[in-house]
Amino acid sequence: MTGVVQTAAIAGRRCPLHYRYAPTVLAGPAAIATDTLYVVGGLYGNRPALESLFRLAARERVAPTIVFNGDFNWFDIDALSFLQINRSVLDHYALRGNVETELAAGSSEADCGCAYPDSVSDAEVSNSNQIIARLQATARSFPGTCERLGSLPMHLVADVGGVRIGIVHGDAESLAGWGFAHDALADPGNAAKLARWFGAADVRVFASSHTCLPALRELDLPAGRSLVINNGAAGMPNFFGTRFGIVTRIGCSPAPAGRTLYGSRIEDAHVDALRLDYDHAAWIRQFLANWPSGSPAHASYFQRIMSGPAFALEQALGAMKLERRASGD
Repeated sequence: MTGVVQTAAIAGRRCPLHYRYAPTVLAGPAAIATDTLYVVGGLYGNRPALESLFRLAARERVAPTIVFNGDFNWFDIDALSFLQINRSVLDHYALRGNVETELAAGSSEADCGCAYPDSVSDAEVSNSNQIIARLQATARSFPGTCERLGSLPMHLVADVGGVRIGIVHGDAESLAGWGFAHDALADPGNAAKLARWFGAADVRVFASSHTCLPALRELDLPAGRSLVINNGAAGMPNFFGTRFGIVTRIGCSPAPAGRTLYGSRIEDAHVDALRLDYDHAAWIRQFLANWPSGSPAHASYFQRIMSGPAFALEQALGAMKLERRASGD
């Protein structure tokens, strides 16, 4: 049994070559020009969160451009959820995360493609590999959807009020990169690499997800003050004792009142983390119908879904001083 777990763990820790790209691929013309941009990473198949997202967007004076930057699938192993999630998401701009990439690949080897670091236990990696195997079984019934997922880009550039935004799933070099994780951003040893990434990509903001925990970091670079914002997860709690997801909003105007957890500003672009409240009871019912006690997803995620991770808002921000912060539980 130990050998099986180790094999699964190795699979979940790899970063395939086809996940990789150079930050210079972002230096071209912006694919999107908008006054308000929502970047939604880590929806994880949470249908109530998706419904809440569209209600939140409807509060804007002008409809925002929504970009789902990967891993919008994960817990949605029932056919209805899988279809509804993908149909709704693919009506908008979308990137493929490691989950969508592995669904499109249709490999017989269960590999979540997460490229987990050593800080994640082998048991957690093994659970993730089992989850992707179950999701792949569902996806095989929908080859057309899988084909569309495989055709999605790994990165996009948006222009918001003249500020170039690099939208990725992982980091500036890999779909599954951890360079925009909160601890990597706080490490002074990574400062030169981050500066190189911003320079090569010719962006002022990187918006990412993948690491499942949020972060906001300001950097003083030769091109001017720049930002990395990682929304963590839209479909799961991000802080201990909470039950809401997070969405990144970048706009020429301030965010709707009462939703901003923290934020900053780059020239004319307001960069904010918005709380995404969703019907928790409905989500628990849907989750348990697919992932009862004893299942790999229940073992790895149920406690977080109920109570949030062992992570505080202050950890997401490091030593940053905030321009504004809304109260929230």
